[in-house]
Order: sequence, then structure tokens, then C-alpha cells
Amino acid sequence: MPGLCRDCLETFTEPKEGGARSPRCPLCQSPRMLWHPDLHRLSLAHIDCDAFYASVEKRDRPELRDKPVIVGGGQRGVVSAACYVARMYGVHSAMPMFKALKACPDAVVIRPDMAKYSEVGRAIRERMLALTPLVEPLSIDEAFLDLSGTEALHHGWPARSLARLVKGIEDEMGLTASVGLSYCKFFAKVASDLDKPRGFAVLGFDAAASFLADRPVGIIWGVGKALRATLAKDGITLVRHLLPRSETELVARYGSIGHRLYHFARGEDERRVMPDSPAKSISAETTFNQDIATAPQLLDELWPLCEKVARRLKRAGLAGRSVQLKLKTADFRLVSRSRRLGDATQLAEELYRTALPLVRQEADGRAFRLIGIGAADLVSAAEADLPDLLDPGREKRAKVERAIDQVRAKLGDQSIGKGRALPKATPRKSDPKKNEQRS
Repeated sequence: MPGLCRDCLETFTEPKEGGARSPRCPLCQSPRMLWHPDLHRLSLAHIDCDAFYASVEKRDRPELRDKPVIVGGGQRGVVSAACYVARMYGVHSAMPMFKALKACPDAVVIRPDMAKYSEVGRAIRERMLALTPLVEPLSIDEAFLDLSGTEALHHGWPARSLARLVKGIEDEMGLTASVGLSYCKFFAKVASDLDKPRGFAVLGFDAAASFLADRPVGIIWGVGKALRATLAKDGITLVRHLLPRSETELVARYGSIGHRLYHFARGEDERRVMPDSPAKSISAETTFNQDIATAPQLLDELWPLCEKVARRLKRAGLAGRSVQLKLKTADFRLVSRSRRLGDATQLAEELYRTALPLVRQEADGRAFRLIGIGAADLVSAAEADLPDLLDPGREKRAKVERAIDQVRAKLGDQSIGKGRALPKATPRKSDPKKNEQRS
């Protein structure tokens, strides 16, 4: 059976007769030995940095090494990342900050420094690209890698190259990452979560039968809380409960995700690693210091977010064919609404006009703690904001916004703006932390 020492990076073959796997490396005596029958044949990996934001902060502030650290917004915000010490208290990503501080009152809370995290993420990405051009980023700190055919170039198994990569990240950058190695993206992603932090887990060609069958059905990517509840009503709580069902039956009952349920339950995932895969959406959101309920208040918060999304669309040379509105109620219930556009846009004005009736529809007296706006179904900017005979004012609105963009390019973002951006008589401050996403 093939083996690998994750410290000295030597590879081994387990004795065939009467021998036992060594719990330590025969050369350096490291306990971080990895044995698996398919170790030398697998080449598709998922790498995920461990508690990335918090780990970067701890690296840069050694005095925090043994303390619980939370990276996130203020009292009204949410947890962006929690170190493993904080996680021992039950703190986790996306948890409301007040709940996190209640669970771990001694935590050190640090505001996110996205510029710093992006710079570190780019450095890690460059190391990945030195191994293979087939790198598909999922976020700033995780990616799929396909190392097929790289054995000759790197003089060893892909598993060895991956171990060298994460060892270099740890030794030279002071950060740790976990590796999931398998034959397909689904199992690679699952494996990377099995042995965190500093983990290296392998799911081989028999994983569907030996590992997956008795796992909760929620392990399948895309099966969230609502679908789990629906599946449970149908007697499907474990992956193996899907196996007697035909693909046609699953699609008829659960829609298009039925295809994934059928194939993933059998360990079948033909998705390839797609380098530089295009963004699916660009969005921005803000959490309020105090809950708000009226449409005018919500729209006051919406406009600057529309400008932010439009600015990012223009910089990326993209346009959206649909607009997505996100609201979160005071009791943390998520409300999502979307509207398809007749033509693609990258204008803040069009995003705002499209979202405006959606906001008014949802402003029914409920209190909200968060609002967000996004552009989805992205296409090239060449398809954006074309003249429309049915909307003669559209071309004028586009010219006005482009003129504003030109002035801001010369004099700064605060040099000019629309009237709706002006402070009201009794301004209400929102959380200065505004989250932007590109997925």
C-alpha cells in the first residue's frame, strides 16, 4: 500500500507479507504518515486554508496565538471567520456577532482587512499555479486543483506535490491548509473537511461504497436545510436511501437537483476543474446598526449598494441579466427576491429601479437588519444597456451615469452623486462594514 510522509515528503510501499503500516515515518519518525491504496493514482484535490482570515490575523499578531479570535463586523454584524480556539466555544462563520460574543465573551474581535487577505490569497494562488494550470478558485482561500499528468514534471505523485505545497505555505507563509484528494470534485471537497486543521484526507475509487452510503444526505453539495426536510419526509435521511430511486423518479420529485442526487450518491461527478471560471454574480450588502422597517429607509441603504455593484461590474467588464434582492429580518430569516431584466445592465440606476418595487413589496411592517443587492446571469459588457425603443429614457439615464463615472474617475468617488445619495434630515448610520461578494 502506498504511503507518504507529510513532513519529509518521502514515499513508501507497505510490506506485502507480514508487515504492518508504520505509524511513523521510517526516515524522520514523523507521526504524519498517510497510507491509502489509491494514494499514487489520485490527482484531483481541494485545498482549503484553515480559518483563513483569523489565521492571517494570528500570524501577524503573535500575542493572539492562544486566544479566541473572531473576524467580523460589529455588534450587529456576523462572524466572517473564527479561529479554532473560538470554535471550541461554538463560534462559527455566519453566526450573528451578539451570539458569538455570548458564547465566547473573551474573544478578540477584529474587523476584516480584505485588502490584506486578498494579497495573501493571491500569493497562495500563485503557489498553486506553480503546480498546475488547472486551478479553479472557489473563494479567496480555497480551490480545486487537477494535477493529472504532472508526475514527470514534479518527480512524484500528485499527493506528494500537494503535501509539498501545503508544507511550503505553512513554513514560509505561517498559515495552514487542509487537502482533500480524490478522483472527482465532489469527494475532494468532502475530504478536505474530514481532517481539519492541517489535514490531508483521501477518498479513493471505492469511496461511494465504503464511505458515502451511510452518511447523512446533507453531505451532498446543494442539499440544504429545506431539501433535507423534504427528503426526510420521503424517508431519505442517508445517502444509501437514494440508491433504490431512479434518476427519472428523483428529478420528477425534486426537480433538477434530482440529477445530482442520483449521480453523487453513486460517486459519479464528471465536472472538470475549470480554471478562471467566470463569476456567477456580483453583489454587495450591509448590516444596519438598528433594525429598519420602512421602504424609504431601506431604499436609502439600497442606493449606495447599487452604485458599488455597478462599479464592480464596470471594472470587470460584465453586465447582469437579472437583479437579486436580499433582506434579512430581525429574527434572521432570509428573504430573497429576483427579477429578470429585458436587457443586460451594468448601471446603478437600472439596478435600483428594478429592485425598488421588490423592496416596497417586502416592506410590510417587518423589521430588517440587512439588505443586499446583486447582479446575476452575467454577460459581457458589450451586451449592456443598449438603446431600447420601448424605453426612450434609458439611453439618457445611461449617459448621465457615464458622465458621473468620468467625473469620479478624475476627482474621486465623493466628488459628484445623485440627489438620493444626499444625507436626510435625520440621518441614520449603518454599519460601516459592507460585505461584497463575487461568486
